[in-house]
Amino acid sequence: MLQRPEIKVAPPGPKAKEIIAKDGAYSSPSYIKEYPLVIERGEGSWVYDVDGNRYLDFMGGIAVASTGYSHPRVVKAIQQASTKFLHICSTDFYYASFADLCERLASYVPKMGKKRVFLTNSGTEAIEGAIKLVRHHTKRPYLIAFKGAFHGRSLGAISLTSSKVGQRAFFGPLLPGVLHLPYASPYRCYYGKEKKDCESHCICANQLETDWFKNHMDPKEVAAIFIEPIQGEGGYVMPPRKFLADLRHICDEHGILLVFDEVQSGVGRTGRMFASEYFDIAPDVYVSAKGLGSGMPIGAIVAKEKVMSWPRGSHGSTNAGNPVCCEAALATLDVVDELLPQIQKNGEMLIAGLSELQKKHAVIGDIRGVGLMVGCEFSHPKTGEPIPEFKAQLEQKAFSKGLLLLGCGQSVIRFAPPLVITSEELEVGLEILDQCLNELEKLK
Repeated sequence: MLQRPEIKVAPPGPKAKEIIAKDGAYSSPSYIKEYPLVIERGEGSWVYDVDGNRYLDFMGGIAVASTGYSHPRVVKAIQQASTKFLHICSTDFYYASFADLCERLASYVPKMGKKRVFLTNSGTEAIEGAIKLVRHHTKRPYLIAFKGAFHGRSLGAISLTSSKVGQRAFFGPLLPGVLHLPYASPYRCYYGKEKKDCESHCICANQLETDWFKNHMDPKEVAAIFIEPIQGEGGYVMPPRKFLADLRHICDEHGILLVFDEVQSGVGRTGRMFASEYFDIAPDVYVSAKGLGSGMPIGAIVAKEKVMSWPRGSHGSTNAGNPVCCEAALATLDVVDELLPQIQKNGEMLIAGLSELQKKHAVIGDIRGVGLMVGCEFSHPKTGEPIPEFKAQLEQKAFSKGLLLLGCGQSVIRFAPPLVITSEELEVGLEILDQCLNELEKLK
């Protein structure tokens, strides 16, 4: 029998309130805490809170729970690894799971050619390392990133980030030498072009050659372009294929490195192991994290062998590439490899389901994405302007009904469920989403 969300106690229940109160008294005020979910356990696409409520997860812990919650193969790999040894510093010593994971990650994106891998604890740390790598390899100072980008919250990563001003405010001076350009979008062109124009000739990429490299910055001083092949926190933005192809051409012409931040778009999220494979564009470097360890803290910098040219001792990490995390990542990749056809099929079903809801609810604007990385933008039916308050209301309404949603961008709900989600579970979630929209629209 198909499970459905079950709310036994209106959240937050008594147990949840106790934990929330303790958290509020002692944890940093910088945490966001989207809504009062206090998880006790999870299984597959389902989350159970401390008061016995059951939720269907449509956001995968921000695309982290790639194989769902407590996948038996991943749990078994963690249990077996933890009985052997919990850690030894991979910067100084050797163990099999570390070498195996490096080999595995180097096998993806074959168009890059031979690759080398540096393992990290997180996506942010991978970005920090990638900044060091590209500057060291090219001996150039400048970096290019994009408006709406999110690359992490440490100093170098936040210097590349351009998502929300609150993420950068009062942390300056930030890393010098970072330029932010518009991220190409066929449905929201920064230069006022029509969709067909953006797709046929991407002016966002063209601005580098016609303006910045001509009037402001010598390309010989640019080390790398950092980009999310599908923008995550900026609103699940799908670029025109020509945009990424143009950037690849520009990089090749000027000796600039192209770095893909695949922290959110990688590990099967698009129905391909990495989004670069979906777009058929080979970067010089890609970084991975989030879903790589099914929730265990692990990330990676994967670079062409000729690019990963920094010498012995120039970069390292005490805890990165932890053996238990490596085994979790290897098991995760095994599971995700098998899921790829299902992810593609379910992604098509999800977009089709959202498109049907769009016919009923005028507040649904653009629907975009691929695989199980889908964004649904909510905009004013008459003006087309984003309505951020509606996104926030929808999150809360869905939570009260047992559906976990999470927003991004100005007024976008991201759909990034665990990759193990079934078509039947997707139907349940879409049904609840329809109910939420009906109720919210009656309040207007």
